[in-house]
Parts: sequence; C-alpha cells; structure tokens
Amino acid sequence: MTQTITPRVRTLMLLILAVTGMLLAGAGPASAHAALTGSDPAQGVVVDKAPTQVSLTFSEQVALSDASLRVLDPKGARVDTGKPTNVSGTTYAVPLHSGLADGTYTVTYQVVSADSHPVAGAYTFSVGAPSQTTVTAVGQEVGGGVVGWLYGLGRYLSYAGFIVLVGGATFVLACWQRGSGARPVQRLVVSGWLSLTVATLLLLLLRGSYTSSGKVSDVFDLTLLGQVLQTKTGAALVSRLLLLAAAALFVAVLFGAYDKREDQEKRDLTFGLAIGGAVVSAGLAATWAMAEHASTGLQAGIAMPVDVIHLLAVAAWLGGLCALLVALYRSDTPIEASAVHRFSRLAFGSVVALVATGVYQSWRQLGSWSAFTDTRYGQLLLAKIALVAVLVGIAFFSRRWTGRLAETATGANAKTESEAGASKTTASKTTASKTGAPKVTASKTTASKAGGSEVAGSARAAQLARQRVAVDTARQKRQRDADPDRFGLRRSVLAEAAVAVVLLAVTTVLTQTEPGRTEEDAKAAKASASSSSSAASGSDPSAGALTLTMPFDTGGKDGKGVLSVDLDPARVGGNEMHVYVQRPNGRAFDVPEVKVAFTLTAKKIGPLPVVPDHITTGHWSANGVQIPMAGDWKVAVTVRTSDIDQVTVSKNAQIG
Repeated sequence: MTQTITPRVRTLMLLILAVTGMLLAGAGPASAHAALTGSDPAQGVVVDKAPTQVSLTFSEQVALSDASLRVLDPKGARVDTGKPTNVSGTTYAVPLHSGLADGTYTVTYQVVSADSHPVAGAYTFSVGAPSQTTVTAVGQEVGGGVVGWLYGLGRYLSYAGFIVLVGGATFVLACWQRGSGARPVQRLVVSGWLSLTVATLLLLLLRGSYTSSGKVSDVFDLTLLGQVLQTKTGAALVSRLLLLAAAALFVAVLFGAYDKREDQEKRDLTFGLAIGGAVVSAGLAATWAMAEHASTGLQAGIAMPVDVIHLLAVAAWLGGLCALLVALYRSDTPIEASAVHRFSRLAFGSVVALVATGVYQSWRQLGSWSAFTDTRYGQLLLAKIALVAVLVGIAFFSRRWTGRLAETATGANAKTESEAGASKTTASKTTASKTGAPKVTASKTTASKAGGSEVAGSARAAQLARQRVAVDTARQKRQRDADPDRFGLRRSVLAEAAVAVVLLAVTTVLTQTEPGRTEEDAKAAKASASSSSSAASGSDPSAGALTLTMPFDTGGKDGKGVLSVDLDPARVGGNEMHVYVQRPNGRAFDVPEVKVAFTLTAKKIGPLPVVPDHITTGHWSANGVQIPMAGDWKVAVTVRTSDIDQVTVSKNAQIG
C-alpha cells in the first residue's frame, strides 16, 4: 500500500505547481488600486480657452514623482511646467505653459497608489478644435513584463514562506513538541524562513523598477533603491527583514536548546517561546497590513488589525497543515494521535477567525453584491471562497479520520515501544556476555590482547544494537503505514495541501487586483464624465450651457458619490442651475443638504451662495442664478450626508 504513495504524491505536486504557475503567469500587470475618478479638462472635451493647469482626481491618495503627470502637445512635446502638486484631498495638478495653440493634447500619468501598487493611464482633450496628434501611447502599462512577473513571484514566495514559517513553528509548539527533533519538520520551517527572506530582498530590489520604468536594468539602480526606502512599502520591507533576524533566533532556539530539554524544562520554555513567537509573527503580518489594501480606504484603523488576524489564521491553518503532512509522510518519529487532535482544534479555530475576518474584508473591498460578478476582484474572490469551501470539506473528512485514529494509534505505539524496549534489553545482554567472555580468555594471555578483544567485542555489540534499533524503527513505520485510519488521514491531508497551494496562488493574484469598490467608483465617474461631455458637445455652442462633474467622499456611511452641476446658458446675468447627486453605481440618491457657491478669484468677487430647492430624488434646482461678469469662476459644492459628515468639492469653469 505504501509503495504506491510516493509516485502519486510526485504526480500530484507536479500538477499543483503547473496550475500555480499558470495562475501567476496569467495574472498580468497589477491592476490600479487607485482609480482616476475625475479630470479637468475632462477626457475628450473641447475647450475654447487654453487651460492654465491640468488636474486629476483619484479614488485615494497617491504618491507622485517629478514626472508623474505629463501633458504633450500634438507633436509630442511636453507643455507642462513645474512639479505636480496636491491641490486638495485626492486631486493633483500640474501647471501648463501659457498661450497653448489649438489642437489635441495628451495627458499621461504614472503614480503609486496608497496601497503600494503602480497606476498609469492617459487621455486626451482639445483646445479650440481637435487635431491630428503624433502621440501614439494613449495608455501606459506598469507592473508588467519580466519585472512584473518576478515581482508577482516574489509576492507568492513571501506569502508561502510566511505561512510555512509561522504555521510550522505553531504546529511544533502548540501541537507536537516532540516534532522539534524531527529533521523533516526542521527543514520545512527553515525553508519557510529562507523563502520569506529571499523573497523580501527580491521585492526590495525590484520595487523601484516595478513602479517606474519596468526595465530589468533598473533593478540594481541605487538611486531608485534609495527612493524606495523612503516610501511606505520600502519601510515595510526593511521592517520585515529586521523581524526575520529575530525570527532566525527563535527558530535556532526552537530546534536547538528547546529540543534538548527534558519534558519539564520544555514546558517552562514553551511559554516564553510562544510569547516571543506571537510577537514576531504579528509583526511580520503587520508588514503586509501597513502597506497594502488594509492601510487605505474605508475604516483603515480597523482593517489593519483585522488583516493581521486574517494572515495569522491562514498561517496557523495552512502552515500547520504542511507540517502535519511532512510529519505523516517523512518523519521517522511517529506523530501521536493526540498531536493530530490538537491540530484539528487549532485548525477549527483558525477557520472561524478566517471566515469572520474574510467577511469583513469582502464587505470593505466590494461594497455591493453586484461587485461579486461585475468586477474582476469579485470574481477572483468567488473563486477563493469556493476553494476555501473545498478545503473545509476535505478538512471535515480529515477530522473523521483523526477521530478514528486515536484507539488504533495508541495500541500500536504501546506495542511498538514494548518491543523496542525488549530489543534494547536483549542487545544489552548480548553486549555484556560478549564483553565478559574475552576477559576470561584475556587473563591467560597478555594484557594488550585482552584490551583489543574487549574493544572488538564492544564494537560488535554496538553494531548489533544499532541494527536492531533500525529494524525496530522500520517495523514501526510499516505498522504505522499499514494502519488504514492513518493512511486515510495522510491522503486527506495531502488533498488539503494540494488545494491550499492553488488557494495561495489565487490569493496572490487577488492582492494585485483592483478592489471591486474602487473599480465600480471609477466606472461610475467615467460614465458620468462621458455623459457630461456628450451633453456639452451636443448643446448649442452659442448657448454656452455648462456641465461640471465632481466625485465626493464625506467619509461616513453612504458618503461616496458623484455630483453634476448644470448651468444654462452659463453667461452673464440670470442662469438656471440643476444639481444631480448619484451613488458610485449611477443611482440617484438624496442627501440632507446641498449648497453651491460661485467665486471669481481674479476680481475678488464672492463667494456668491446659492441654496437650490429639492425637486426629486437626487435632483436640486435653482432659477435666476446671477453671474455678474465673465471670467474663470470657481464653482464649489458642499454636500452633507449626515449630521457630521460633510465635504466641499470644487471646479473652475469659464462663464460668460
């Protein structure tokens, strides 16, 4: 029975690695985790007067470099001047040369989102009338190519290393303390530490090129490396390396001094190792939480500790599963049924924590049920949920095998230990008899011959004893493998590990995908901007009707949305104004208060307040809005979504 297991294991592992490789290879460039939700001038719009600056609004704060925002004329020459700056909130602007000629201009941007992922794109607008342009790159791709693939591989290895390191050490301390002396388990945990360390160094080197040029030649650019060290992600990676140094000391004690202690001394040392290991493990998990999804967006203060718990639960379950698999297949030291029972309870608690934290993270990243099917993040999340369900189903059968294992395993171990003890006693008697016989003969010969006979007899006895121990060990292993309950447990644990490898690959791809909530917000903003642009293009130019679209976020419940301000005919004198408020998914909704103010900064006029009347759901209107003179007016809209949640957003527009 046992002779057929190894080929099956090898075949299964090859299939698993192939699936994992396809998942990682098909991941493609990292999706933008900060989405462009607005721009001024807007995409595709034709303006009569050349703007003095270009501003972009993102769904979250981003990091900029000197070349993050560029504006190119029809010939491809840059017309932006100065460095891009943060105008307000999540809006960033770059000034332009004065007196731009008529034609089509291309705006390109390449920034890094607050959750550490590169974001790039481009769009066009025209001054006077559209024209031909020599700019062919209407969009930029970042996070792809060889560097992007290596970066994705590094992320996978870092997750895998963390899970094996933390989960394996937890399994030894909490479930199977005798495992500290098992060589296969030692090699597993040490390999987890090495994988995490090497992957962290790789990510640190690749980071600069990954977020900028994407060139392999820039991987060892010290200037880029210095810039990375000043970022949030760079600080997280360096912190991880420092914590790994402490983890190395922990592993050395666990498999060194701890293994050599007696049972009573082990109990005293276990508490200290558990506390130290928990601190180091939580610190390692925090290096992901402080630099990725959890560190930005809704309820970041709650999301980061929840993310730490989520990662620790995953490590305790899947990493412990790997350690159990190694103990069942590779270890010469038989694992007790009680240790398997303890891991079963640990795994159950980890799954409960995993589900609780996963539900919260799903709500935070998706925001709506439709995002499960309408966004790539939601689709990947459904795949992850399905894999977790399969894993839990297999674990159910593992628990059944564990329950049936106790009686047979205890009896077999007791019998084996008694046989081993008898063998050792026989070996001792053989040693004594064979050692004594030469002494009688030696008394009749010289002292030197007697000494040589004693040494030869002792060596022979020791050799026989070692052979008997080896035979006893082999018999123990055969008896253990012949146990149908243990054999069933080995197969179910192997199946769990196989699904876990694929699950980790899906999770790695998921962390590189734009969250569903952000993707839906971006779609709504683009749809609103497109409709506004179409409305403006279709209106009578002599009438001069004006439509401004602005996303907003008050920070509270139902605080996100998109508002549109229509001013007709947008000229000096009386105007009719309409304000529309929509959710990110495009549905109209009401808010407690909407106020509008007009300011002509150049002439120090205003703000001129306007309080529109509520007409219907998501619609406010005001007649007779007076504009005293023509100019570049600032239109500011204050939106209040609750008693305490309020925000003011604004845009400039030529009126009159």
